Formats: sequence, structure tokens, C-alpha cells
Amino acid sequence: MNMTIATRPFDDQKPGTSGLRKKVPEFQQPHYVENFVQSIFDALEGYQGKTLVLGGDGRYFNREVVQKVIAMAAANGFGRVIVGQGGILSTPAASNVIRKYKAFGGIILSASHNPGGPHGDFGIKYNIENGGPAPEKITDAIYQRSKAISRYLIADIRPVDIDKIGKVDVAGMTVEVIDSVADYAELMESLFDFDAIRKLFKSGFSMRFDAMHAVTGPYAKEILENRLGAPDHTARNYHPLPDFGGHHPDPNLVHAKHLYDAMMAPDAPDFGAASDGDGDRNLIIGRGIFITPSDSLAMLAANAHLAPGYKAGLKGIARSMPTSGAADHVAARLGIGIYETPTGWKFFGNLLDADMATICGEESAGTGSNHVREKDGLWAVLLWLNILAVRRESVKEIAEQHWATFGRNYYSRHDYEEVEADRANRMMDDLRARLPSLAGTIVNGMKIEKADDFSYHDPVDGSTSQHQGIRILFEGGSRVVLRLSGTGTSGATVRLYVERYEPDLSKHGMDTQVALADLIVAADDIAGIHIHTGRNKPSVIT
Repeated sequence: MNMTIATRPFDDQKPGTSGLRKKVPEFQQPHYVENFVQSIFDALEGYQGKTLVLGGDGRYFNREVVQKVIAMAAANGFGRVIVGQGGILSTPAASNVIRKYKAFGGIILSASHNPGGPHGDFGIKYNIENGGPAPEKITDAIYQRSKAISRYLIADIRPVDIDKIGKVDVAGMTVEVIDSVADYAELMESLFDFDAIRKLFKSGFSMRFDAMHAVTGPYAKEILENRLGAPDHTARNYHPLPDFGGHHPDPNLVHAKHLYDAMMAPDAPDFGAASDGDGDRNLIIGRGIFITPSDSLAMLAANAHLAPGYKAGLKGIARSMPTSGAADHVAARLGIGIYETPTGWKFFGNLLDADMATICGEESAGTGSNHVREKDGLWAVLLWLNILAVRRESVKEIAEQHWATFGRNYYSRHDYEEVEADRANRMMDDLRARLPSLAGTIVNGMKIEKADDFSYHDPVDGSTSQHQGIRILFEGGSRVVLRLSGTGTSGATVRLYVERYEPDLSKHGMDTQVALADLIVAADDIAGIHIHTGRNKPSVIT
């Protein structure tokens, strides 16, 4: 029996760059999940009888919300829900399932790299039929609906056994529980030379992959060890846990420091990698060398033709504005397009669908291609393995040869987390007001060539996205960028991006923070970061 339940709006259900993210207790409020899910459905048209894909990263409250969404999808008229076994689907795997089975769309339950547990974070986002995150016109419609909602529809049903693969009828709707890994593994096998990678492992090549007790654990175990023959224990922390084992599932040099330390040791494996909570981010470390996400994007693009899925070459490369310009040099050498977009994977979707770009990346450790419409952590790891299997050189050798060819972009991100929102916004407003007067001025011995508030004009649909981050460009190709993050759940995160392009091979061995020191000082002089935030140093440096 379908029920109509009266409700009142919540005033805080505005989706960010990747859906709605809040603390678990907020989602546990009566009607909170139901209001937002109904707002999604109310903002859509034409889904009656169609298929909805559903899954999440296994974090705390995942299973309960899966049951709510199934019951609401039935009451709202969907014909089928495809759900990952146990409620598990990595974000890129969900994108693949949407595309493979031609679903109407999907609901992904995740707060990505944010911590989990009873007092951790939770998230809900909607992906459209191309497998990518909903564009702003849909998320805006969802938010507007959430402010006026007065009822939601839900079927009065018993919980569905989501641990048993198979089909069941639920209030006239089919619920199909699928193997969470199989479709994704099949896709990876179609893109990469698994035989070459098997030979690499057979030759004694050693690797450590840290799944961080998050969603990629089952995927890494199946693909790396079962299908590619990597030794047992190559995949570490591969059991997804509701609280990620009490750790922060963000594969950066702070939260994955144990992996970094292991890779810098004399007896380090040949290759180290990690992924995040929902499987869309990656960390790449070779023996004795960390590869920044910006450099990884450029190096993958320069070598992608070595993998079967990309042997025909790339149509173009897309990067988010804060991501370093390393990929720009590769695109220029290859004679293909380079696209600079706002932060948020949804902006890459149009370029991929229009076949204007093949590989995309963000400095926040998200890299992917046209195989899905999300960033994909394990995909990046497998492409690196394919390149290593063909070139039979170390990660360090590949990186140094790349810099010798294209120049080196020294690059770092400084995060000031959980800054009081008013103080962070005041800093950005003050800086924005001074932008017209900055060009031509000298700061810390460097001349500002241009200063602007980045706007993006989509070359496919003609839409414009404004206020996407403040750029300060110096003569000679150096720059600093400031923006506020939309992925946190408390306060604001101020992100400072610092970049120096160095074509001189003799200067490629510098420590990154030393190479960027003058720019870091200049950024604080220009924006007054320490004065406005009250912080003497960043929370995280990557």
C-alpha cells in the first residue's frame, strides 16, 4: 500500500557540488531523508516505469536509507530499482551501472572522502541518465522543491533483503540486487591490457593498495588480486566499514601518511595507491616519489595511448580551474583541446558527452575518462599499472622524463578547514572588491599580470557559471587561486592553490614548498588569509 505522509520543509537542503551532505544526526531527523528524496523525484519528469540505480559507499546509515529510497521509488512509480548487493556501489560503479542498463538515473549515498560513523557525515546525490551528477538546473529545482514540500509518497513494505542477489517484486516494482563489482570489473577489463599487467606482477612487481576500509576494497580485491594475480595482501583495509575503521577516508598525505611513509622507505614496494570513501579519488605514490593529482592527470594523458581503451588517442583534456596547468602542456604537444572548468565533476559531463574531451581531472585527486561520468579512483590506478606494464620503468623515471619533456609545474594546495563561514566569506568579498586594482601591482617582488573571479562559459550548452574562484596570475606563468569548498559539512574550507611553472631542467629537483615559498607569502599579503581566518598555518597541505 502506498502512503502519502504530510511533512514540513527543512531550510537546509541545498545540494552542493556533489549532492546534499550533512552530519548523520541531521539525516536521522524524522522526515529529513524522505523530504529530500521526494524533492528529487518531484524535480524530475518522465520516470514512471523507468529504472533507478541505487547504492552507496557503505558508511553509517547507508542501509537504512537504501530501504527508504526503495519504498519511495515504488510509491512514486518507478518500474525497477537496481541496487548494489548490501547497498554497496562505488560512485564510478554506479555511474557505469546507470549507463550500461540505460537507467533513468541513480541515487548515490555517500559523503565521498568525509569521515563516517554515527556522528560522521552522510550524503545523497542524484545522477542523471548519462551517469553523471545532476547539473545545476536540476539541483536548483530540487532545492526549490525542498523549500515548499508538504508531502512525500512511500510504500508500506517490509525491508528488502539487499544482501541476496536476485529480483523481487516490491509493491508492483522490481527490485534487482546485483553483484556490486562484476559490471565494473568487466568495464575495466575492456579498457586495460590485463595480460600485460598480469605479466608485470608475475615479474615480481610489488604494490600496496589501501582501500581505507571504504568502498573500493571489494573492487580492488577482485580486480588486483583475483583477476590480475597480484599477491595476497596487495589490497589492504579492503573490508568496507560504516565508520571507515575510525579513520578519515581521504587519500591525501595526511590521512594516508602510513602509505606515504611505507613508499619512502628503503624497502618500499614499486607502486603505492589508495582510494577514498566512495571510490572516486586516488592517491598515486611511486617508490620514493609522490605524484600530485595534477601531475598524475598530465602523465596519464601523455601515456594513455599505451592502454587498449585509448590507443586511438585523446579528443581533449579537461581540468578544473584550480588544477595545475601541467595537462595544458600535454594537450599542446598532442595538438588536442584543453578545457578549464569550474570545480565539480558535473562540468566535465557535457565535454565528455560531446566527445570534446576524453580524460578529465581535478587537483583534489579525482581523475577519470569517458568510460563513465564520474571521477574514478581505481581506474586511475589501473591506467598507471598499464603504463608501468608497457614501459617497464619506475614511477620516478616516468615522472622525471615527463618533466624533462614538458617542464615541471610545482604545485600545492593549502586547506584551512572549518573556518567560520562569515570570516571566510568576508575574506573572499574583500578580495573580490579589490580585483580591478591588482593588475600591474608588485607583490613580494612579483608582478601581477591579471586578477579575476573565474567564470566559465560552457562550450556545449552555452550556460555560464560565475564566482568559481579568484585567480591571481603573475608574469612568467605562476599563479595563486583562492576558493571556498562546497564539500564540507561544518564551517567553510578555504582552499589556497599555489603554482609555479619551471621549464629549467636543472631546477626540477627542488622541494615543492621551497619552490613555492615566495608565492605563498604573496598570497597571504594579497588576501590576508591569516588575518581573516585567525589561522597561522593550514590544516592540510597537499
